[in-house]
Amino acid sequence: MQHLGPTTCYELNKLLSLDVSSIEQALLKLESSGLILRGHFRTPARGETEWCERRLLARIHRMTLGRLHREIQPVSAAEFMRWLLKWQHLAPETRLSGEQGLLEVIKQLQGFEIPANAWEQQIFAKRIKDYDRDMLDRLCLTGAVGWGRLSPHAAVTEPESVMTSNDALPRNTKRIMPTSVAPITFFIREEADWMAGPVYHEENLARLSHAAKSIYNYLKQRGASFFTDIARGVNKLKAEIETGLWELVTAGLVTADGFDNLRALIDPRRRSDKRRRRIQTRFSSGRWSLLYGHEPAPEPEQLEAACWMLLKRYGVVFRDLIVREKNSPRWRDLLNMFRRMEARGDIRGGRFVDGFLGEQFALPYAVDSLRAIKKQNPCDEITEFYAVDPLNLAGIVLPGPRIPATSGKKLTLLNGVISS
Repeated sequence: MQHLGPTTCYELNKLLSLDVSSIEQALLKLESSGLILRGHFRTPARGETEWCERRLLARIHRMTLGRLHREIQPVSAAEFMRWLLKWQHLAPETRLSGEQGLLEVIKQLQGFEIPANAWEQQIFAKRIKDYDRDMLDRLCLTGAVGWGRLSPHAAVTEPESVMTSNDALPRNTKRIMPTSVAPITFFIREEADWMAGPVYHEENLARLSHAAKSIYNYLKQRGASFFTDIARGVNKLKAEIETGLWELVTAGLVTADGFDNLRALIDPRRRSDKRRRRIQTRFSSGRWSLLYGHEPAPEPEQLEAACWMLLKRYGVVFRDLIVREKNSPRWRDLLNMFRRMEARGDIRGGRFVDGFLGEQFALPYAVDSLRAIKKQNPCDEITEFYAVDPLNLAGIVLPGPRIPATSGKKLTLLNGVISS
């Protein structure tokens, strides 16, 4: 076994002319001592259990990874951007359609925070043909998709400052200002193991307004509630309830069954129109609830889920690429998990994009797709998208200064390069 490599009982039977049952017993005894391992090591797989000496198998594995690394020819930053436009369905010929297409886009972008008022028109409408906001409402109301701010506001996470003489609020307290550009993200409820638990402290909730604290305590005690139930329970004006809910959304404390709940707060026409509209009401029918309703997954599961989330978003992941990821773990923690996933054979490691230091990891089918883009000649492809988009990688992947992720600002790429 120290020089044969992967082999089977029947191959040993032909080589040694020993009884198969005796060979199996000997192999099991060697396995129990830790000297050999069983599995399926050769391709194409023959379906039979194979056996291999432990150190020899480790050596074969290292040589295989080295050969795979040498096979890869890295692409340029511009070629990588051209590929990302297709990977994330921003290229016109790769746009998706329908409710299933929207779900696929959310799976790809979950965890990335964007201003609340930019998601539908500046992100989804650029990736979904004939985008209809009812599709998003159905996905949220059926429980497939959730939303909320996962990077909590500094006002509820920073330690308390020195108290004032009247013990009202700390000096230099950061206020939570309800705003339509508050960052939020979406998440697939069945794939939410990457979500960490809340990091705010109950004592810091004193920084909320009186209406927001009343709503928070009501939801904590009563659970998910409709707008009218909240208004009745806290005994405040509906305008105060709106402002309080918006403040809690901005702080990263509450979410709702449907996205129309947030849409009703964002839309100034719905907030200011005191008359009921025939088509849409001022207040949404979905329920409001606290954002974190379940225990977070164990840390190893969180890290692996975060790795898969980033791979789904970018196909290829390296340190410089994820600087805009607010909800991503530290790179050194991700790096250990990426190495473990590569050792299992789940992903590929190597040099995929030229010009960047550090290790890079990719999905196997993304490597094949990236290799194909290198063979294609650019044909003056012009793509326009908004600066809040995850693909605003100016100054990160592409050379030049960074472009602030400001809602409404646009970028234009010509063959993967920023065009002025």
